[in-house]
Amino acid sequence: MVGTPESGQVRLGVVIVSYNTKDHLRACLESLGEADEIIVVDNASRDGSPEMVAADFPHIRLIANAKNRGFGAANNQGLDAMTSELVLLLNSDATATPGALGVLREVMSDPSVVACGGQLQFPDGRVQASCCAPLTLWAVACEQFLFEKLFPRSKFLSPYWLTHRLLAQGPGPHEVAQVMGACLCLRRVERFDERFFLYCEDTELCHRLQRHGKILYVPGAVFTHALGASSAGTRWQAVARYNRGKELYFKLHHGAFAALVCWKLNREGALLRLLGYLGLCLVRPRRAWPHVQMWAKVLCAPVKGPALPPDAQP
Repeated sequence: MVGTPESGQVRLGVVIVSYNTKDHLRACLESLGEADEIIVVDNASRDGSPEMVAADFPHIRLIANAKNRGFGAANNQGLDAMTSELVLLLNSDATATPGALGVLREVMSDPSVVACGGQLQFPDGRVQASCCAPLTLWAVACEQFLFEKLFPRSKFLSPYWLTHRLLAQGPGPHEVAQVMGACLCLRRVERFDERFFLYCEDTELCHRLQRHGKILYVPGAVFTHALGASSAGTRWQAVARYNRGKELYFKLHHGAFAALVCWKLNREGALLRLLGYLGLCLVRPRRAWPHVQMWAKVLCAPVKGPALPPDAQP
């Protein structure tokens, strides 16, 4: 059941965008007893997700879209319909551990905090990377040329992902530039830019949210996240869409030249991986060939137009 806030407590609502994750969605909804309001925005699922919500969770508001509107646009629908002052945007393949929503609510009681995100863990308890420094062209270069994988502890060569570095510093909360849209609690002062269908829309949103206050990573609020359970389409399409999201971010906030540099770095990274797997084909062709095909497609992805089919969803 949806909870009732204590006297004087700020209301916290949850928006969940759903796409063909019926079983995960059920577990997600069952974990949200501390929420004051819940809205599910279904992006034209074909697995019975909206019917399950309507039948088994009649107290939860359901917005059933006739087509997949994308992650950001669907979240905007939920934000527009929400009456609570604070809103947690939560992936349908994530579940809250007991007390997690209360921890986020307490952190957001500080008026200088505009947004925060909890600690995401894989189902086996391993910590997921879920908070970042600002997205820069240097960070893209470190990603594409594999520096961040080769030197994960280097602040210079692995500048973007901060999660494990911050956890080593203590329980926090820690101020960051971005937390993942899979678990993003915010004040309703900004909306997603709907030019992003999926990937990097949370990066762009957090960039604007920072104008209003601090963004905090909150390790004490733990959520289990079955990363990728709600993904659709092939791996190459997801990578191509992610690359395009970065390029759009740079175009919007740093100009056309920065977007061009990002595009060049993304293609060079794809070429580097393609050449590496071509070399591996000489000794392990069966293992390497699928990767060759994938990175060739990423390298040749169209500059404009969708990299994913219309029914794909993050």
